[in-house]
Amino acid sequence: MQYPWGHEKRYNDYSSYIKRTFGERVQKVSVNAGFTCPNRDGSKGTGGCAFCNNSTFNPSYCGPELTITEQIDKGISFFRPKYQTQQYLAYFQAYSNTYGETEHLIAQYQQALSHPKVKGIVLGTRPDCISDELLAVLKEWRKDYYIAIELGAESTNDDTLGQINRGHGHAETVDATKRIAAAGIPVGLHLILGLPGEDRQQLLQHAREVSQLPISFLKLHQLQIVKGSAFAKLYDDQPDYFKLYEAEEFVDLVLDFLELMNPRIVMERFISQAPHNLLIAPRWGLKNFEFVTKVEKRLAEKDTWQGRLYSSLNQ
Repeated sequence: MQYPWGHEKRYNDYSSYIKRTFGERVQKVSVNAGFTCPNRDGSKGTGGCAFCNNSTFNPSYCGPELTITEQIDKGISFFRPKYQTQQYLAYFQAYSNTYGETEHLIAQYQQALSHPKVKGIVLGTRPDCISDELLAVLKEWRKDYYIAIELGAESTNDDTLGQINRGHGHAETVDATKRIAAAGIPVGLHLILGLPGEDRQQLLQHAREVSQLPISFLKLHQLQIVKGSAFAKLYDDQPDYFKLYEAEEFVDLVLDFLELMNPRIVMERFISQAPHNLLIAPRWGLKNFEFVTKVEKRLAEKDTWQGRLYSSLNQ
């Protein structure tokens, strides 16, 4: 059976999206440009998000003490032994990478785009840090480069967003995705499944909510308790406050989530994988590709696929 996304895989996967877009394998290489976040620097709050230790997002090859060009070169050296000839996307990953003066932001992005192996940039940021001025520049760059923006939505529930010290509500996510998409820029969301207070019904409601947005791709993450986060302190005192999924439970949740998802949306990731030395719980002992294999096997066993329930949901 061929599905709406044009191949036989039972979900709209990111690697196929990349091949459709570029005609070859293209690898993201992470960049840390030394930015911060509005819920860290005091403009909206301090301490950052309750789940966050940004060290979990940064590969060993990137750090703000290096120039962006040096970070890209180190990242390429990291991937080169396995993939000799591929091109790269500079992934501005740490903190909020559209937060700052537009002129400064542009200068950072231009450093990455000037690298001969870089075909474009992906900007990880927050929904409340997207200015129309910056979007106008990125829209022009889209004529010559691949430009994409990833927004940390984390939840569609405002109560949850308040509890995790996010500093914005779901309305900002809706507004930002619409403005980015209107500028012709692919936009993705990150969601954390398993945040305190969200039961299975609420988690599946996220699928319904984001399916209505003009997003191109979605990353799912299981809640992980990592050292250095506010949640780590709370977990030490009140572990029962958290519902941490076992791997097989999360596979089942991902399947139910996929069935409700708009088939147009590319599923970029199902889980995150915090560094072993920072991860407190849950410790699944699975790599990303091993979890993906479990999801694909379970989809086949149940004879289901992404969006199977989407049409009836929206009639």
